Amino acid sequence: MQVRVALAGLLVWVCAGAEQTITVDQLRSFIRSSVKMKMPDKEIAAYLAKVKLSEHLDDRAVEELQGEGAGPKTVAALDSLANASASLPKPQPKPVKPAYVPPPPPPPEEQAAIISEMRDYAMNYSKSLPDFICTQVTRKYIGQTGQDGFYPAATVMENLTYFDQQEHYKVTMVNDHSVDLSHEAVGGATSTGDFGSLLKSTLWPKANALIEFDHWGRLRGNDCYVFSYRISSGNSDWSVGFGRSERIIVGYRGLIYVGKKANKILRITLEATDIPPSFPVQEASDTLDYGYQNLSGNEFLLPLKAQVLMRHNRERSRNDIEFRLYRKYSADAKIEFNTDVPDPLPEDQTKEQAPQPQAQPHN
Repeated sequence: MQVRVALAGLLVWVCAGAEQTITVDQLRSFIRSSVKMKMPDKEIAAYLAKVKLSEHLDDRAVEELQGEGAGPKTVAALDSLANASASLPKPQPKPVKPAYVPPPPPPPEEQAAIISEMRDYAMNYSKSLPDFICTQVTRKYIGQTGQDGFYPAATVMENLTYFDQQEHYKVTMVNDHSVDLSHEAVGGATSTGDFGSLLKSTLWPKANALIEFDHWGRLRGNDCYVFSYRISSGNSDWSVGFGRSERIIVGYRGLIYVGKKANKILRITLEATDIPPSFPVQEASDTLDYGYQNLSGNEFLLPLKAQVLMRHNRERSRNDIEFRLYRKYSADAKIEFNTDVPDPLPEDQTKEQAPQPQAQPHN
């Protein structure tokens, strides 16, 4: 569609009157688009007869366009343009945007200080949260190994209440049908504990995580330190389940994104390791993003979205879990939940961005 629009626009320009002056780069785009749209060779040549160039078209450029599919009449018209433009200046090369060169890793003492600070943050994260309620939307997808993409399987909405540092779930809708179910009754891959236990179990001393600086990153406009980590199955608390009876503890590895300005964790990823070959689940991973939410005029860093991926033989499953409509909870407040399924979060909310040399992080 973009090619067709660009081509149509240039044809209008070329045909609008007598001779039109264009650059060599515009000429290249016109020829390539014309060939791609399979315009007749005779018509392309006729359009070129109404064109003047502002720059010199050399023989090599004509040969390149011929190699890309320009027909004999078009090539003849290009030769005429090359001769007519022989006295004109050569095209100026396009300015090359300098490649971003990331700064060196932070010095070891700075890395040690950041790791110590993020451990303290993880240990105390749940204690720092207020009581609140929100809507958890889980979009379930399935796919097959070797096939592109996933296909929608179900959409589940839950009332999530957090108080006394505990999460309480109540399923209210499945595929736009009102229900009254427990979190576990939905079936399939599920996720709980995203409000602090995931951070704590990864960064507490018992896990003995091997943590190293990996790269500089950027999330939601925030420059980040990105650390890699690895935890053995002997020190892990992360379990992977299949059905209601089979569950094992696995080792895992991943990345931790720490906002550079405030040293707060904005993302953690987990990828299961050491899964026994006999276990039904062969692959499992989890990515959890945190974003700022306003509760009664105060900003809190709370879960934004989680994505859980699993593979059983050739069957793949993906859960996109979003945490929406945060508001403060009080025991005497009347709790009302929205029954409208919110649109999925925009992709740029969870996509890692390229670091910017002059970035001004807000975190």
